[in-house]
Amino acid sequence: MSSSETSSSCFGKETKSPSSPPSAEASAEGPGGPARADVGEEEHKDIIKFTAEKLSVEEVSQLVTSPLCGAVSLFVGTTRNHFEGKKVMSLEYEALVPVAEASVVIAVSSAHRAASLGAVSYAIDALKASVPVWKKEIYEESSSWKRNKECFWAPGN
Repeated sequence: MSSSETSSSCFGKETKSPSSPPSAEASAEGPGGPARADVGEEEHKDIIKFTAEKLSVEEVSQLVTSPLCGAVSLFVGTTRNHFEGKKVMSLEYEALVPVAEASVVIAVSSAHRAASLGAVSYAIDALKASVPVWKKEIYEESSSWKRNKECFWAPGN
């Protein structure tokens, strides 16, 4: 699998998808009303990176860190070391993922923690609902393919 990266601002305020959560900018209100735009504003960006390389939580965190944001929320999906009483040694997607190593990292920054935590939850739920991930759990003495049960349109769901 090759590494590719996409950066865009396609989900900015003007082109919000109807199923998208409220933007952090839209929910950043203080006692006096909406946050002032003249305080300083960075360009909104969405970054999606697919890679066969080991995931770096620190690198992903730095991509969303901003002096304008008071919260950075991370979701790091790792491989459990067991499933149905069997010891899991690793997972196999298109690349081998050792137990306890990150297989997905989602990072969001916002002015306040509630918006970034909500966006992280939305992002992992949307990913699992729309991407038909199949993984092979490799146990000590056998292996088994598992489908992503949350993916609403994948065959067998």
